[in-house]
Amino acid sequence: MSELAGPISQHQLISGKIQELQSQLLANHPQMPVLLSEIHRTLKNNPAVVTLLEEDEIAVIVNGLEKQTNTYLVQSMTAAKGSKNKALAKTSAKDLGFDD
Repeated sequence: MSELAGPISQHQLISGKIQELQSQLLANHPQMPVLLSEIHRTLKNNPAVVTLLEEDEIAVIVNGLEKQTNTYLVQSMTAAKGSKNKALAKTSAKDLGFDD
């Protein structure tokens, strides 16, 4: 027997919002910030739901946040050999957040 008549769980609710977010990401829909806010609020109020999310659902949320904020959590970087040492040599204590 299916549980169609029962109340919707928080996981089902957030999964539906994530699916809607994914479609809005593809369409670049103006409602996307509202969905991100609702997802954030739901997950903040029910942190256990996060453990039920699939990796692809989490990826949709991250993609939405990246698109909305125009930032990226990880960017690929390629550098010439030896440039890492040069960059670190110019790093000061102030760059690392320590006051002189």
